Amino acid sequence: MFSNAVKLCSIKGFDIKVDPSWLVIASLVTWSLSQHYFPKILPDTTKATHLSMALVAMLGLFSCLLLHELAHSVVARHLGVPIKSITLFIFGGMAELGAEPSSARDEFWIALAGPAMSIALAFGFWILAQSVWLSSTAAPIAEVFSYLAIINLVLALFNLVPAFPLDGGRVLRAYLWHRNGNVLAATKTAARFGEIFAYLIMALGVVALFGGAIALGLWHLMIGGFMLVAARASSSAQMARAVFSGKSVRAIMTPDPVTVNPDTTLSHFVNLAMLRHNVSFVPVVEDGVLLGHMDASVLCGIDREHWGNTRVGDVFVGLEQSPMVTPDLAVSELLEMILTTGRRKFMVMQDHQLRGVVTLADLTRHLNPEKMRCRRPETVDPTHSD
Repeated sequence: MFSNAVKLCSIKGFDIKVDPSWLVIASLVTWSLSQHYFPKILPDTTKATHLSMALVAMLGLFSCLLLHELAHSVVARHLGVPIKSITLFIFGGMAELGAEPSSARDEFWIALAGPAMSIALAFGFWILAQSVWLSSTAAPIAEVFSYLAIINLVLALFNLVPAFPLDGGRVLRAYLWHRNGNVLAATKTAARFGEIFAYLIMALGVVALFGGAIALGLWHLMIGGFMLVAARASSSAQMARAVFSGKSVRAIMTPDPVTVNPDTTLSHFVNLAMLRHNVSFVPVVEDGVLLGHMDASVLCGIDREHWGNTRVGDVFVGLEQSPMVTPDLAVSELLEMILTTGRRKFMVMQDHQLRGVVTLADLTRHLNPEKMRCRRPETVDPTHSD
């Protein structure tokens, strides 16, 4: 999900990463605190002090976000759920689970761990703020602690809203899952609440925009949009897990796909393969031997006027660079390959023989059976005419 994230360190075996978008929110938080929040609370303090307070508060905030996600991760690991990494990004932090919890009970405790940590941090910073006030006159330090206490309490309460993918939405999903035993139905209901909450946040953003609060309005719209996308993606992902559970690539691939002979010109290839069969990824085969593949990206690098005298064999992608999987590969592993590599089309090989082609479109068609269609196997060779 965060392809540009940079790894900072590892804590207790968890990779801690920072996405470049984090710099945006870090800058906005620092600016807002130094120019507005702290000057109102301590008007007689210098600008340099306000900036120092803002920087410390910003680092404290994101440390708290990290602890929030670490709480989720530690509990998840204890319950046998693998965690890939923790990433800080523009909307806070996210722990990437390597797999979904296997039971409603596990989901419940993993979801609650984050808000529980935030509430504990809020209480701890409140105690620290009171201690500083009572023991000295270091008002800037006390105010930074007070800010962190408030923001952690807000973070906990916001995350407890029963709207997926917030922690409260996961608690709701765990409850519904436990009650009716259907994780897919529970996810759909929790995601629906998430969508409603996202639209509510965006509506507040629109109101803020018309009220002149441009920055606040845009921030609400961004958060609402992110929640809307995340809620729908979570519902779709859970549906995919339900549909593809226990299935292998063999069950969803296109067997006996359209292939092309290396002596075919690019013009014939486009007309007889890509346009006629509506495909953009075609294995290159000669005398039953798989050589590689052709796709639309190869054509994009060749001027159209040269298609008539350029053969597929001159430009195709060889086997060493062709994405390949076996028919026995689990669909869940194929999905993971798509997410990690960005590739969307694969040739299916077994015993050095081409068995079929599997693409992201095949996955989509199986999620929407009414869109499934048949494809007639054919080999495009130089003897065909337009």
